[in-house]
Amino acid sequence: MSYSQATEQNESLPGQSNRSNSSRPISVVLLLVLLVFIFGCSQNLSSPQAAHSHPEPTTPDPPPIAVKFDQDLGKTLDDLLNSSEFSEGRWGVAVLALKDGKLIYDHNGDQLFTPASNMKIYTTAVALDLLGADYHWRTSVYSDAEPDATGTIRGDIVLYGRGAPDFLSSNKTDNTNSIEELTNSLVARGVRHIQGNVIGDESYFRGDTISEGWQWNDLQWYFGAEASALTVNTNSVEVRITSATKTSQQPKVSTTDVDGYVQVINNLVSVGPGEPLRIGVKREPTDNDIIVWGQYPVGARGYGASLSVHQPSAWAARMFLRMLRSRGVTVDGQAMERDSRVAEKDRFNPEGKHELVFVNGKSLGEIVRTTNKLSVNLYAELLLRTMGRERSPMLPPDSEIGRERGDDERGADLIRLWLSKQGINTSHLALHDGSGLSRLNLVTPRATAQLLEAIRKTNSARIFMDSLPIAGTDGTLGGRLKITEGRVVAKTGALTYDNSLSGYFTSSAGQSYSFSVICNDFLGHDGSIRLIDQLITALTVHLDRRLPTPLSSSSKSKQ
Repeated sequence: MSYSQATEQNESLPGQSNRSNSSRPISVVLLLVLLVFIFGCSQNLSSPQAAHSHPEPTTPDPPPIAVKFDQDLGKTLDDLLNSSEFSEGRWGVAVLALKDGKLIYDHNGDQLFTPASNMKIYTTAVALDLLGADYHWRTSVYSDAEPDATGTIRGDIVLYGRGAPDFLSSNKTDNTNSIEELTNSLVARGVRHIQGNVIGDESYFRGDTISEGWQWNDLQWYFGAEASALTVNTNSVEVRITSATKTSQQPKVSTTDVDGYVQVINNLVSVGPGEPLRIGVKREPTDNDIIVWGQYPVGARGYGASLSVHQPSAWAARMFLRMLRSRGVTVDGQAMERDSRVAEKDRFNPEGKHELVFVNGKSLGEIVRTTNKLSVNLYAELLLRTMGRERSPMLPPDSEIGRERGDDERGADLIRLWLSKQGINTSHLALHDGSGLSRLNLVTPRATAQLLEAIRKTNSARIFMDSLPIAGTDGTLGGRLKITEGRVVAKTGALTYDNSLSGYFTSSAGQSYSFSVICNDFLGHDGSIRLIDQLITALTVHLDRRLPTPLSSSSKSKQ
């Protein structure tokens, strides 16, 4: 597609359906047609968590390509990688035997590749080890003074975020980490009047909310949402389109935003039944005006797309103000937002303030599981910044003068430091975000396989391994590698022209291996996912010492 994709097959949170991926450039208008088609099939568009990740097509295991199995693993895989099927694209593979850490296969394993969402392996593994699986994010409401006997707060109240990925506007059955819960607690404390403003404060994180190397045309979509310390509803909204009943009427465009923070400019026109559906959508990176244009046939089914929200902290403040007033609290001021881009002395400091109420989010272990199973970009970016904010004392003093380094940069430095302490060569790695959406990330398959070996030696090993998708069973591998009978757990990765798969395989004899396969610059129509799966299948069959009769190339079906 004409935008990058750092998310994978089946990659969707509850209520989101799968979406096709093509490697051929298409226009924004045609892109949205694909987007709205899929979201039109979604059964739960009202969920704020339904807009998080960018899936690839779910396909059954393809028939194996012709593989000449040899008793030597290297020869088997070399012959496969040197075949015409794999001639397009640049391939890197590394396989380690975990019983002794021996590198049992390497093909360009020390060369640099763009990892796509395999970057999430680096982020989640190090976050688990440095922060701990039981780490919880705390979102607080502060004021300069306690409410008086009449329930009046004299001055502003501050909704202060610390990067909770799962913070919502309203309570859900399994999540009360929300603005609604904070409002309930304030009212229960007897707050009746606020003589000031409601401020949404995201200053806890230093640096940019957009990571270095993200493409500008990714930013309007949910998978390019800003990583704000005051994230709410995954910083995204659903845009829905409903057809008119006659051509003289305009199709209806609505959003899930009930606070008027997102504005829709509807330039759609209705056309007769059977006419082509053509839709375009645009949100500029610095505003929340969504322009929708094109033609929509009368009687066509309703469609929707998920877009990111600019400055989510201001959105959260507006939600908080509305909920307070709906509960009978008088607020004299207005909703405002604040970030860290002010002089150090002017930044909000919770010390010395009064914490009126707070909520805690899910544990880091739970967030890591969602991040890896469903490949959620926003969650990975918040994990990276949380590491940078909470564990920066582990880093040497900044050598740069005249610039404050962002928490995303510090998080990347912590990953590099952790790798170095495990004896993994980091001299040429380039780490620019936590999710893999950046085109500037460069890692090696060997370093990735070694990281997977190293995390297994920590106290977080089981939680990390359980967070990875299980082949043929769940997450982004739910529709892939079913032939491995669930003995492969791995993180998928996808950008336009790039795919990756890194994780673990347990043989039928109980031996464990870590592996990393990365393919870059693959322009083939079918993409490289199919070939990655064929490679992993050949690897697992060989390690199981079960050598099937290979199919001839003429037996291979085309996708």
